[in-house]
Amino acid sequence: MITLASEADTLALGAAIAIPARRGHVIALSGPLGAGKTTLARGFIEARGDTEEVVSPTFTLVQVYEALETPIWHFDLYRLEKPEDALELGLEEALASAITLIEWPERLGPFLPASRLDLTLSAAGAGRNAELVYRGVGESPWSNVRL
Repeated sequence: MITLASEADTLALGAAIAIPARRGHVIALSGPLGAGKTTLARGFIEARGDTEEVVSPTFTLVQVYEALETPIWHFDLYRLEKPEDALELGLEEALASAITLIEWPERLGPFLPASRLDLTLSAAGAGRNAELVYRGVGESPWSNVRL
């Protein structure tokens, strides 16, 4: 469990998990509305070198950052009506060719990749807690993540 006392800590955690991330990695971001999922994604994307404004894809459902060495696809599936709709958004292409950040991953149902980093944010007093669980083969690329 990692304690995030401020927004700056949430951005820093996003940057820390960005360092070992590689093409094909999936980071599933869970937590209630307002938990900091998009803030964490912003820290991740900015740490990978993107200089454009990182916005929540709440209404577009997906935002693609292609100007990077490894593209990042950022999904916000809160408004997804059924899991198969994610395929129309380019999920398969993202999984094959990019780093994929997925907010509200439970909405993918059977399409949620088995190999992934589950990152769950929850309220903790005035701040947040972050729990990281790697679901993959071998040692987690994120086993040494610290703030």
